[in-house]
Amino acid sequence: MFKESLFNRIEKKTNIKKETILSLADKLKQNNLKDEKSIREIIQEISHLTGKEVSKEKENKIIEAIQNNEVPNNIDKMF
Repeated sequence: MFKESLFNRIEKKTNIKKETILSLADKLKQNNLKDEKSIREIIQEISHLTGKEVSKEKENKIIEAIQNNEVPNNIDKMF
């Protein structure tokens, strides 16, 4: 039930379907999140999906946070 609630909240805020989120999650599992190129590709895909442009500066900050394990463990806190 919690998972469905989380997906519903994400979909409501981003307009991205659960299936797309799960597909992206699978892609994240398959990629090396220490590899800058992989992270950039994923950021660009999310940017495209959400229709929100990510500046190069913000992209660099996101990459740095991911590579330094500074991403919150609790996804629910992000929304």
